[in-house]
Amino acid sequence: MPHAFVVRIYVTTQEIDLDTPWQFETPSSGNGSGVVVSSGRVLTGAHVVANATFVQVQKVDDPRKYLATVCGVCHDADLALLEVEDAAFMDGVEPAEIGPLPSLRDPVQVVGYPIGGEEISITEGVVSRVEAQCYSHSDFELLAVTVDAAINSGNSGGPVLVDDKVAGIAFQSLRDAENIGEMVPATVIRRFLDGIEGNKPLAVPSLAVATQSLENPALRRATGIDAARSGVLVRSTEFGGSCHGVLEPGDVILSIDGHDVADNGTVRYMDRHRTSFSVLMGDRFVGERIPVRIVRDGQEQELEIELRERVHLVPREHYDYEPTWFVFGGLVFQVLTENYLHTWKRWLSNAPKEFLYAYHWGVRTENQQEMVILTDILADEINVGYEPLHDESIVEVNGTKPANMREFVATVDACQDVLDIRTSLRGRIVLDVKEAREASARILEHYHVPRDRSQDLR
Repeated sequence: MPHAFVVRIYVTTQEIDLDTPWQFETPSSGNGSGVVVSSGRVLTGAHVVANATFVQVQKVDDPRKYLATVCGVCHDADLALLEVEDAAFMDGVEPAEIGPLPSLRDPVQVVGYPIGGEEISITEGVVSRVEAQCYSHSDFELLAVTVDAAINSGNSGGPVLVDDKVAGIAFQSLRDAENIGEMVPATVIRRFLDGIEGNKPLAVPSLAVATQSLENPALRRATGIDAARSGVLVRSTEFGGSCHGVLEPGDVILSIDGHDVADNGTVRYMDRHRTSFSVLMGDRFVGERIPVRIVRDGQEQELEIELRERVHLVPREHYDYEPTWFVFGGLVFQVLTENYLHTWKRWLSNAPKEFLYAYHWGVRTENQQEMVILTDILADEINVGYEPLHDESIVEVNGTKPANMREFVATVDACQDVLDIRTSLRGRIVLDVKEAREASARILEHYHVPRDRSQDLR
């Protein structure tokens, strides 16, 4: 049967309620598409199975649903691999073959199960663009392929075919555009599958460096870059990231992993496509080392960078995880994350401006690796009067600034007399530690909080 390797995926998901981070929200259900790429294994989008508690797959023209488990996921690249143990699942199914990176104007078929019907759907178009794009699921910039074929809800995770080979996985459509969608390309898919096969870290590494173009002639002269060379100016590096301790503000990056960097921050990828240098990370694994050629103080240098996972002062959206939280004296503390920002409707405009500034422009440093925030007050006589101070960051605890949540919790745990907390909007919270600890048991019981901290802090 044509396209027998395309399947429909049924998913039950359950997310954490970040307003009460020790509780889950009500389960919900959804569906997507996938493609069989080897015996008993189905490739789909990570967003299709994010936060999944139960997964089933259904073949074309077969009413039976087969139980599946997630055996590998890379949220950065929006890819997931499912495994079906029932041998009957492969009856009549020949796995699809992963093809090469398509070229511009190549004809494509988008195959899947979009909303509005129960049968398989096929839409056709051509490849219209190949360049680095921001993946909406992860806010990660990686290589993507744009096609002028419709990709709708339910199509996600399904294959995009060129000459009956998988050229990509459908993962998002463009807003304010008609019949334009994007797919995760075959090169990123191969890296994902090779990582699973080789038991390598699946997270896509990041340089974690902020740069500025060198297109301005005066700026080029000031940095000592002549007409024969090109590159980008380093503005900052994130503490704990790949470039931290290797690159410095003021360095000029001339090449990365053997690719010359243009003044506008682009490289020529695979000798075919000029796009952002971030595209290079989609071929690499965490732990690998790559060469970087720079200019520092007028002198060229060859350096080496060990690739690490992406780091931000405000971590981007996480899936399949338990948030970090701590309750003391009825005060609920969390780490500021994009997940928490989503608790505001239209969060990009409605969340506290302090939090949004940290999200967009904050830089992770040794002295501030995370933002500890007060998110709620579980009302009790021990904390009366402090109710208005929620959704502020913690500036000081007993005169010291915590670099992260672990330092904050350690300071509180070690305190024996008076706890004095200062918040970002000049609020002050003072608690008698003995009284607060005595009150904790009744507060946790009264508000049905199972423990005073998340598992990672225990």
